[in-house]
Amino acid sequence: MKVYKFGGASVRNADGVRNLLKIIGDEQDLLIIVSAMGKTTNALEKVFEGLQKGDSAFSMEHITALRHYHAEIIDQLYGKPTRLDRVEAFFAELEQVATQTDYRPEAAELWYDRIVAFGELISTSIISEYLGTHGIPNRWLDMRRCFRTNDRHKDATVDIAASQPLLQEAMKERPARIYIGQGFIGGAPDGTTTTLGREGSDYSAAVAANILNAESMSVWKDVDGVMNADPKAFPDAVQITELNYLDTIELAYSGAQIIHPKTIKPLQNKNIPLYVRPFGDKRKPGTVIRRMSAPVDVPILILKKNQVLLTIRSRDFSFVLEEKFAQIFTLLERFRIKVNLIHNSAVNLSLCVDETWHIDEAIRALREEEFDVMKVSDMELLTIRGYNADLMERYASGPSVFILQSTQSTARIVRKNE
Repeated sequence: MKVYKFGGASVRNADGVRNLLKIIGDEQDLLIIVSAMGKTTNALEKVFEGLQKGDSAFSMEHITALRHYHAEIIDQLYGKPTRLDRVEAFFAELEQVATQTDYRPEAAELWYDRIVAFGELISTSIISEYLGTHGIPNRWLDMRRCFRTNDRHKDATVDIAASQPLLQEAMKERPARIYIGQGFIGGAPDGTTTTLGREGSDYSAAVAANILNAESMSVWKDVDGVMNADPKAFPDAVQITELNYLDTIELAYSGAQIIHPKTIKPLQNKNIPLYVRPFGDKRKPGTVIRRMSAPVDVPILILKKNQVLLTIRSRDFSFVLEEKFAQIFTLLERFRIKVNLIHNSAVNLSLCVDETWHIDEAIRALREEEFDVMKVSDMELLTIRGYNADLMERYASGPSVFILQSTQSTARIVRKNE
């Protein structure tokens, strides 16, 4: 059994879906994990925004646009106006959720998950139907019933032991040459839909590969392989041919977009190689991630945007602020604030964190606990592994730099977004 994962950019239009068919070719024993098409998740976040505001017209405007977008892809695939019953049923359900839900702010993450999950449910329905009409028998799987997660909505973790019999039984129930399931989503013990964090489809595929003892997992992307930097931000980026698991975990933790941070461990536990391959030309080798690899001989630059710098000080001017750390981090965890960098002095604790819905709530709570908090928005975190003098001069100097931390091999720079 192999596991293939296709991201949203790979299936953003009819040509992308046709190309997926070409990549599959005559493969046997294959599980395909698919993301939402194109920017569907972003549009569904707008639907959720309308629910939050009590503005059903705003939600319906975005649902209508999504209907048109998916209908256009379907019609182009079939060469004529075509109705797919499962897709229509999911859109009807989405409309009902968006317009008839008794929304409560304390359940924001739960309703977010319920709404954005429709992107993957719809994309996999379209692809499953299309493959079937082209002579590729397949089985559509509802991963909300195959992956048991915890109840941490919007950032759930899959319970692999509990999920193993669920996924295996679903596949045995209706044997097929190819199975198609959604990335990014699962189900909590209470039956509610959960999501695994943005870009969580890679994690979904890795968990499935672990459960099925897959011979390999391949992520098909719109790049030739793993690059040493995002070519959109760093035009001179070059490809890395191979990485080991540990280096990849470090890169993902630092914010690299190549692979979701949770992805590697399920593969490492079963020694399953991960291939990052170009969607546009399956003949290219891409990048392989495995237990052992050759050393990386180029600097790696990882830029994490949408950051906030919080500087926290105890009002009693406590020296040894470390005594307050447990209190501070417990509070941040309550508001799901992810800390990406820590810098402390005797009286100040500076934290580079992701911009989230709850950042201002967390600040208010800290102030209620007798902390002074200064917030600086519009920041970014740049991590450079294997830095040199030229890179430090270019990126780690000047008035935009707020924090610089460095070891012998890695520099981390918190700076104002320029």
